[in-house]
Amino acid sequence: MARSTSPARGVRRIAVVAASPVSMFNLAIPELLFEKVEIDGAPGYEVTICAPEPGPVPTTGGLDLYVRHGLDAVRDADTVLVAGTGLRYTPDPRTVDAVREAAADGKRIASICSGAFALAEAGLLAGRRATTYWGQAEELRKRYPSVDLKGDVLYVQDGPIMTSSGYAAGIDLCLHIIRTDYGAAAANRVARLALVAPVRPGGQTQFTQTPLPPERGTACADTRGWAMRHLDSPLTLTDLARHAGVSVRTLTRRFHAESGVSPLQWLLHQRIERAKELLETTTLPMDQVARASGLGTADSLRGHLVRRTGLTPSAYRTQFSRLGSGPGPGMEQAA
Repeated sequence: MARSTSPARGVRRIAVVAASPVSMFNLAIPELLFEKVEIDGAPGYEVTICAPEPGPVPTTGGLDLYVRHGLDAVRDADTVLVAGTGLRYTPDPRTVDAVREAAADGKRIASICSGAFALAEAGLLAGRRATTYWGQAEELRKRYPSVDLKGDVLYVQDGPIMTSSGYAAGIDLCLHIIRTDYGAAAANRVARLALVAPVRPGGQTQFTQTPLPPERGTACADTRGWAMRHLDSPLTLTDLARHAGVSVRTLTRRFHAESGVSPLQWLLHQRIERAKELLETTTLPMDQVARASGLGTADSLRGHLVRRTGLTPSAYRTQFSRLGSGPGPGMEQAA
């Protein structure tokens, strides 16, 4: 997407750095997801793909991708995102300098997969929590021992710096950015349009959720979809097994194989996510939020939310409500 000289009011500019040889998958994720965000009929983001050297940029797939913009796009952006590269251990010095300067200017900085090496080389991850693709984690730890590396999470936010693991974890990171900027409803709408999983927690600084692993099968997909439509009902293992047409034992085994967690753990995660979305997008009283999300009572809602986010429902709504306001709080508010 080409940059305009005068973006719409409120639009957020994202510069995606394609460092050679760039991963086409990593590069496509932010363009695909951010361009689907619309707020009151207007684009929520303007995405510019840039490179240290404009022109043909080699990709890890053996193709050349023509990139029109140089790193001057970084200066115009609110957020700078470095995509993964085949030269994961030797980031381009020009990219390193650009992200270092952007961070010094107070911009939000993010990376997907091996893009974390550029952030680490720029000194942005020293003393910070961060992650990268698990296959590269040991090398990152060896080269940059001052990084507090979290190798078992989808993504990490530490203040204005965000890093994600590889492949589909880049999707989770971008959805997290959308949620932070525009709320859960906007992020989940984009997830539905892109046919990907809703926003998943990933290890960000302010929250303490255990991330759900990527789904690895479809045998229970219909039952998961049915449960999502009936979160306000008191679902039991027997209910889920009956819908799937299998025994409770078989359901539990298949569910864990596909989702990495038990059916009830998955169900609780989805209930809490629904409650957070309702707190962000409605003014419903707490007891109604609890019932609508299947958490029962306001006390139960409070207990689960405090354990998961460190915030009471009222505090969460105060901080993240999207009603009657423009874009939500930025990443700089994270502790």
